[in-house]
Amino acid sequence: MEYKQKNVHEHIQFFGKKTELYYAILCGVFLLVGFLVEKLTDLPNGFVLSSFLVSYFFGGYFITIEASQKIIKGGFDIDFLMIAAAAGAGYIGSWAEGALLLFLFSLGHALEHYAMERAEKSIEALGNLSPKTALVKTNEKLEEVLIENLKIGDVIVVKPNTKIAADGVIISGSSSINQAPITGESIPVDKTFIKYSGNLPKFNEIDRKHVVFTGTINGDNLLNVIVLKLSEDSTVSRLIKMVSEVEAQKSPTQRLTKKFEKWYVPMVILVVFMLCFVFVIMDESFNTSLYRAITVLVAASPCALAISTPSAVLSGIARAAQKGVLIKGGKALEDLGEITTIAFDKTGTLTEGKPKLTNIIALNNFDDNEFIQLVLEVESLSNHPLAKAIAKDIEKQYGVVVKNKASNVKAIQGKGISAIYNGEEVFIGNIKLMEYAHASVADPIISKMNSLLENGHTVMLVASKKAIIGLISVMDLPRKTAASTLKRLKEIGIKHMIMLTGDHQNVGDAIARQIGLTEAKGNLLPEDKVEAIKALIKRDKKIAMVGDGVNDAPAMALSTVSVAMGAAGSDVALETADVALMSDKIENLPFVIGLSRASKRIIKQNIFISLGVVVLLVPVTILGLTNIGLAVAFHEGSTIVVVLNALRLLKFNID
Repeated sequence: MEYKQKNVHEHIQFFGKKTELYYAILCGVFLLVGFLVEKLTDLPNGFVLSSFLVSYFFGGYFITIEASQKIIKGGFDIDFLMIAAAAGAGYIGSWAEGALLLFLFSLGHALEHYAMERAEKSIEALGNLSPKTALVKTNEKLEEVLIENLKIGDVIVVKPNTKIAADGVIISGSSSINQAPITGESIPVDKTFIKYSGNLPKFNEIDRKHVVFTGTINGDNLLNVIVLKLSEDSTVSRLIKMVSEVEAQKSPTQRLTKKFEKWYVPMVILVVFMLCFVFVIMDESFNTSLYRAITVLVAASPCALAISTPSAVLSGIARAAQKGVLIKGGKALEDLGEITTIAFDKTGTLTEGKPKLTNIIALNNFDDNEFIQLVLEVESLSNHPLAKAIAKDIEKQYGVVVKNKASNVKAIQGKGISAIYNGEEVFIGNIKLMEYAHASVADPIISKMNSLLENGHTVMLVASKKAIIGLISVMDLPRKTAASTLKRLKEIGIKHMIMLTGDHQNVGDAIARQIGLTEAKGNLLPEDKVEAIKALIKRDKKIAMVGDGVNDAPAMALSTVSVAMGAAGSDVALETADVALMSDKIENLPFVIGLSRASKRIIKQNIFISLGVVVLLVPVTILGLTNIGLAVAFHEGSTIVVVLNALRLLKFNID
């Protein structure tokens, strides 16, 4: 049974989107009325029959439409079998049984569509969050325009406690932004402005603390935002577009089930047709043979099997969306549950992605405070990312400010920088730079450097007047939640967790020790990461690769399941990844894997229930050991059971 509710609901909308559910309920009501009138009153049979016929109408309406759509295309599916069974039941006078069949089947149908609608609504609701208009600031004047008419570079004004109308960067104001609709984060995120020089920055290269997304909600302060993405390219629009892609990507179990249905349905029709003529070779009436054939038709229809997988898959995808995780289809959902090996990128995935000052040590009796001031003055003049990070952290950690005591900074390629500080030449860099500066490095200093290097730090020496006066170390620190996340992954059965990084092997080993990785591979170029993934697949068959979806795209594409960190706003991550953690929270990974395993478990339970009922009922009905009423109750009862079982995923939480 495929998801076709949109087409069906084009025909009738008397009760809105819940029309199909209400029709199923009305079918049950008139079935109950007919049954009670028949058993408890002496009213004419015509009244009873009328009640059952009305029940037939409401129960068979949507099923008939779907079956006819399929027949026009030359196919016969489970809906056709149900209509045939109900018509046959009416032909032999078993109106109550036929109405019961339609009631339970239509109710299962409605519940299936409900599960699928929940998956859509979890993401499509984002579209409703986006405002229809925006306040554009032009020459200090505000003009209200439709968001479709916004242009890249427009400055929009976002008032307190209102929805943000475009993906962009804050150029004025600071506020706490509720990003839950996009990223699933329960706590508002503090955002602040970026220094704007007139040139539009590249969206994917901006620090996330300056970026806002369409549909998120501003806090208590006024913001000015430069539009960097058009309405149709916004993160919200891309997510809504992906809903249809999610539905199109069937899981392995779904594909197997569809193949099974293609040959099974015609076979059932053939067997039922042959059973109609059993009276020719056996001593029984035509009506007896027909009754048995119709009962077998009910028992053999695999409707529970048809909806067992899609209802579970889409419930799982809906639950993930509630937590700010986009799963692209059933294949990714099912595959993730079988993973026991995960490869991680380092920078920005297991670590913060930004170098942090870890040590600033004065040596040879040089004054500590003077050394800190010297390093700040010199590094603040350099444009190198490490120098900027060091200067920023010194100001933050030590509360000192630049006093413009340094000048004439020069970059010395591959070695470091030099500058003039208080009239003296100062050098900051590696041992080669110290040789260039004629400053000898004593063994105790080399020993200290090696100790830091072995623990993953990047070390720089500082020299003045041909003497080493101190050292600085920086490091891309692990995420605060990395160690606890990896521990949880190990607890739920992930056996191998490998880091793939372009950094030095020492750096990789140090991070691995700190956070509990099983292995680290360093000094890898992008093509080396691809080879590493190939080797892991050869060893472990299925693996997941977690990265940012940009520089790791080739390795992620090769993996069984690719997981992108911080995909909110990132076009590349959304395109390349099978699973996107919108909020950049690695701690969501155990939840997603747990959800995948729960989905697979429920799919297996549903298949066992649906096939078990068919295997049990078919022989019993062929031998004439049960009537059509019991066959209907057991068979269609299993349909409702598998849908309700699948809906449990909407409340999934990892232990």
